[in-house]
Amino acid sequence: MSNLSMHVHAITFDADSNSPILILKEENGERILPIWIGLLEATAIATEMEKIEFTRPMTHDLLVNLLKKMEIKIPMIEISDLKDNTYYALITLKQGDRELTVDARPSDAVAIALRAEAQIFVNESILKKIKPAKETVIKNGERIPSEEKKWTKILEEMDPSTVKYKI
Repeated sequence: MSNLSMHVHAITFDADSNSPILILKEENGERILPIWIGLLEATAIATEMEKIEFTRPMTHDLLVNLLKKMEIKIPMIEISDLKDNTYYALITLKQGDRELTVDARPSDAVAIALRAEAQIFVNESILKKIKPAKETVIKNGERIPSEEKKWTKILEEMDPSTVKYKI
């Protein structure tokens, strides 16, 4: 399976659960990946998107600063898998010729990637797992758009005031 290059498109809120949603969008395409995340993680991502600086380093800043001091680079992160409705991510670390990956929550991996200017990838198998049929689904006699069409419609009709942070 191949990896797709993606970027943070926006952080919005799910009106039903009032939970933040991280929206990743394909670099050279239209596919998106919504990931429900915690409020603290959304704040960590949003502060970096908005380039808000604090007088003291926050946790993700501290981690990136420590790695830089140790001459460890973060070239990329990958949203690597989806199991039982839980996303998994890997952070790639590189020090000289040595390279290793570390397991992480996707929200933490993205917060670190933004600070380290690392590439964000999503394993294409994830999009295939969540990719529904393109046609309208009929449920209880009612025509309901497929998930893909639903997300496209939500993004197109999104009220700018509901999008908290967008690149």
